[in-house]
Amino acid sequence: MYIVKAEANQIERIVDMSIRAFETDVNVGGAEGDCPPGFDSIEWHKQMAWEGHLYQAMIGKDLVGAAIVFPDETEKSVYIGRIFIDSVYHRKGYGIRLMECIEKNFPWAAEFLLDTPCWNERTNAFYKRLGYRIVKVEDGFAFYQKRKSEPNTIRNFT
Repeated sequence: MYIVKAEANQIERIVDMSIRAFETDVNVGGAEGDCPPGFDSIEWHKQMAWEGHLYQAMIGKDLVGAAIVFPDETEKSVYIGRIFIDSVYHRKGYGIRLMECIEKNFPWAAEFLLDTPCWNERTNAFYKRLGYRIVKVEDGFAFYQKRKSEPNTIRNFT
């Protein structure tokens, strides 16, 4: 799997995947329609792509999911706004691979941040399994952080 900035001709497919992915949240504690803002909006995804935050997840030439990512190089942190894998690819390890791609795509980052609803058993277990730890709980959301043990830096050992 690899990620690239979303291509304009993929936006509608990405939105269709987002809808299918987030509508499955009813199976893990969510109320029907309790989806993230803009999850079903072509215009919102176009805006995220235009701003450079929308990445498409690819396996070969196949689009399997996407991520909204907000890097802050000055703070050496990356906020992962959301990830989603098309529901037809759920439970096959693609979510793990997508998170690994995001972390590898930003080698300068010392930390990765994200949040997810407290009620979502699936995503909370997923992020914990990947080494993210809860740093606070507020307004029904769990806020996670993953720090690199050593940020990627060039060292001189001479």
